[in-house]
This record gives sequence, C-alpha cells and structure tokens, in this order.
Amino acid sequence: MTSPIGIGVISFAHGHSQAYCRRILTYDDVNLVSCWDDDEERGTTAAEAYGMRYTPHIEDVLNDPEVQGVIVTCETNRHPEMAIAAAQAGKDILCQKPMALTLADCDRMTAAAGAAGVRFMMAYQMRHDPSNQRIKAILESGALGRISLMRRRHCIPVLFSDSFVNGKTSWHIDPEKNKGMFMDDASHATDFIHWVMGRPISVMAEIENTITDVAPDDCGVAIYKYASGAMVVLLNSSVTLAGENTTEIYGDQGVLIQNHDDAVSTANAPDGAVALKLYTREDPQWQDLGIPLPAAHGERIAGVPRSFVDCLKNDTAPEITAEDGRVSVEMVLGAYQSAREGRRVHFPL
Repeated sequence: MTSPIGIGVISFAHGHSQAYCRRILTYDDVNLVSCWDDDEERGTTAAEAYGMRYTPHIEDVLNDPEVQGVIVTCETNRHPEMAIAAAQAGKDILCQKPMALTLADCDRMTAAAGAAGVRFMMAYQMRHDPSNQRIKAILESGALGRISLMRRRHCIPVLFSDSFVNGKTSWHIDPEKNKGMFMDDASHATDFIHWVMGRPISVMAEIENTITDVAPDDCGVAIYKYASGAMVVLLNSSVTLAGENTTEIYGDQGVLIQNHDDAVSTANAPDGAVALKLYTREDPQWQDLGIPLPAAHGERIAGVPRSFVDCLKNDTAPEITAEDGRVSVEMVLGAYQSAREGRRVHFPL
C-alpha cells in the first residue's frame, strides 16, 4: 500500500490513546481520519488536537471508507463489542490491553477477526522496548543456560493519584469495566513473561488491597511454574512510589538484570544508570549492554502504533496476535482464581 494509511480511534477513555495519536502525527504515511467517543467533550477535544473528525456515532468511523484500521482504546469491558463491530466492518484492529475480561470474550473477538479476514494486534508496549527485545534475544541465544528463576517487578503509583481515582480515568478501578488493577496492569507483565518464557503450566498467587481501598485490589504477587521446572515471580503493585530493579533472570550459565523499565524507575533514574547488564560464567563480571534509557516512559507507549501501521502497509501478520492477548488474560485470570481459592491453579483454565 503506497497511499497513507487511514486510522480511526474508538474512544479516548484510555490515556494511551493520546500517546499513540501524538506519535502518529509524526508519521508521513498515516492519516488520523476520524474518532468516536461516548464522552463528547473528550472526543471533540482530542479530535481538535489531532486534526480528526469527531462523531458521536460509532458507525460513522466503522463505515468510513478512508479508515483502514482502528485503535480500540475504550474501557476494557467494551473491547469485545467494539472490536467485533470493527471486524465486521472490515477494519484492521489495534486493541488496547487487556484484550478482554473473560476468555469467552477473547474467543469471540478472535473468531470475528478471523471470519472477517482482518488483522488483530494487541497494544503491548513492552515488546517494542529495545531493552526487552534484547532480553528475549539473549534468552533465545541460550547464553544464560537453563533458566531457574525470573522475577518481574511491574509497578505504578496511580492509586495514590486523586485524578486517577476520581477523574475520568476512574473507570480503571470499576470492577465491571476493568475487574481490578492486577488485571489492568499485570496484563503487561504476563504478556512479557509469555513472550520471553513461553506458556506456564500453573500459578499460585495472592491479590489483595494492602494499603488502599479505592480499587478492587492494589497489589498482587503471582508465581508461575513451567514444565522445565523454572519459576517466574510477578510482582505487581499500583501503590509503589518508587523503585529501580524491574527484571531479573537467573540461569546456570548467566544472569541478566534489567533496571528502569517502568514509569516510576525511569522518572527517577540517576545519571549513568544502566538499563541492562549481563553476568556469565565465561565472563564473570557485569557487562553493561549499552542500551540507553528512554527519555521518558511515554516513549515506550508511543512505540506501539508503528508496528501496527507497518503490518497494514506491508500486508504482513501482526507481531502481537489475538492469541497472545488471550494467553495474557488467561495468566491473569489464573492468578485471580488462585488468590480467590487459595490453591495452585493449572493451565489451561
């Protein structure tokens, strides 16, 4: 495809939609065409900012011949409704995480995209981060040997923010619209874990409100077990003021440590901070792998739409599929079930 790709936006409820649109404005091969939002003020404000046509009628975006692909950034519980409608209208889809709140809805979305022959891509920014891409490459190279343990700290301070809790983003803490903060945010980490380690066979977890009561949960710890014997510990909190270490991977031939890979630690990184370092039996000293920290966490988020645009332009398959989205949801739901029932939960659910 040589003409610019036309993009429509389905809701600006999720804040990442703004980062996507700001970055898309810098592309010379994309046109932001039209948008829908059930909040007219929010929709018209965004439309003016990004040079789009606003409409209060979703069918106007879905039936717009200038729109080839849509970005679904509405509330999570509405992802199935909007993604299925977009698929039936023949539009390729970039869907915000998590894919849906149930596996049945994930399956409905996948089936609709398949039946319509449209592309369906998940918006997981961790896969577009150079540091994370290097982690995956090192694991695949076998440089760490047999993996014993991985720990991922994936934390944000949002439940300390009055604007997040009581403003227009408050849908994030509505159990009907988003289930809980572990669902909302740990979804990133479960996708990352699946991407670099594959599918686990079981999970044990605790998910609770620890120091707040404004959301269904504010903190969770999940231990995923693998057929190889490896364990992955996921620590997710929405009440973390600051942090530094974000990923540790321990193998019998080497160790990989990643720092400053989320918003809290990026914002507070000291001068000379190292993003990714490697220690091996062959070279028993820490090696800085030379990956620069991004200017801000928003750079990772803004990296999402380029891949979507490229697969539309080049007629290629999405890098992050509907099946990937489903696995991430399954890993989260398994953790919730384990925490609720106080037992190990096996996959598939």
